[in-house]
Amino acid sequence: MISKKGSHVHSHNIMFHEFERSYKFNKNKEFNKDFQKDKYFYGYKRSNGSVGTRNYIGLISTVNCSATVVKKIADKINIYLKEKNFKNIDGAVCLKHSSGCGMNTSGKGMEVFNRTIEGFKSHQNFGKVFVVGLGCECAQISLYNDMNTNSDIEYLNIQDEGGTNQIINKVYNKVIDELPKINSIERTESALSELTLALQCGGSDSYSGITANPALGFAADLLVQYGGSTILSETPEIYGAEHLLIDRALKESDVTKLVNQIKWWKNYTQINDGSLDNNPSPGNKKGGLTTILEKSLGAVAKSGNSTMVSVLDYAEKISEKGFHFMDSPGYDPVSVTGQVASGSNLICFTTGRGSCFGFKPAPSLKIATNTNMYNNLQEDMDINAGTIMDGINSIEEIGTNIFNELIDVASGKKTKSEINEYGDDEFNPWVIGATM
Repeated sequence: MISKKGSHVHSHNIMFHEFERSYKFNKNKEFNKDFQKDKYFYGYKRSNGSVGTRNYIGLISTVNCSATVVKKIADKINIYLKEKNFKNIDGAVCLKHSSGCGMNTSGKGMEVFNRTIEGFKSHQNFGKVFVVGLGCECAQISLYNDMNTNSDIEYLNIQDEGGTNQIINKVYNKVIDELPKINSIERTESALSELTLALQCGGSDSYSGITANPALGFAADLLVQYGGSTILSETPEIYGAEHLLIDRALKESDVTKLVNQIKWWKNYTQINDGSLDNNPSPGNKKGGLTTILEKSLGAVAKSGNSTMVSVLDYAEKISEKGFHFMDSPGYDPVSVTGQVASGSNLICFTTGRGSCFGFKPAPSLKIATNTNMYNNLQEDMDINAGTIMDGINSIEEIGTNIFNELIDVASGKKTKSEINEYGDDEFNPWVIGATM
């Protein structure tokens, strides 16, 4: 499109088109495992060696039919906890959703769902977990009950327990009996290598790629230098900039995996009468973003410059320390659900338009890209990266502030979303395929 010199350039006179980019594997990449060790946080050490940043009781529904039951159990436990003093318990969380049945019992959709439930039932931010089903659904609790000796995970069906009130009272009484045990674990000094950070953005604007995202990238690199892990996701929002991640890949197999994920998304959007470049959203455009290319360049900046040690499927558990990319939709609740299932016990969420996002059981730190929005939404924002544009701070200074704040939050400091009691309704497993 041709416009007059000096005219307004935005989505009305800019168009997206494909361009050639290199997917060549860089064989010279290395990953330095000589980690720094002069900092630590205070976390909850679990029997399997993992460390939590919070100590919740988890009520996980395997199907929408048990969603009301897990909510009632969690509500009842939380009422009791408010009346008592269990200083080391953060509360009960019900992870309810709209899936688990009316789906193929095999294939990609079921694999993704199963990985998600598996990731949450063993998450390090839970001190006790109950996996609750109805009994006749596709997602049978037998899929998740591996008959191991972990007494911190229990499995029940509503149909087997005699109905709604019977299972509510049974689980409630079990939890009450175990509260002293759950509360007995205390925060202890833990290595930063036990932290896994989910990198997220939502309501992005034209400042995202030059303030909050690169500052978060600086903090993410610091965490990796201390042996910690970071997870970038949202495949539709790295589209057009995926070659920048490929250039950082440690293994050639991950280059192939990421390219195939992009191909899958192109086909997936096409068969659903969409396109992979239909981003940015209306809010992004109001914030000044133009095409998916501009948005993706900013999104990738959140990951810093660390070597990419692996490419994960949605909700796939990380198996090594360092920076990872995880395949997921760009929709924040679905994407974060996958990142937490993969092992994230912290979340950083950058935003230019504003966000009130929270996600239990992992605390979410929100970073504003511009000072105007930060001042307008201070009750929801944790850090203002807008001071970079204001000329007050550098990217490195804000990045260091984010890194230090992450350590404090991991050690128990409440984020704004926790203070405002967000996080109970954001659990949203990715639903793929036909609902039957």
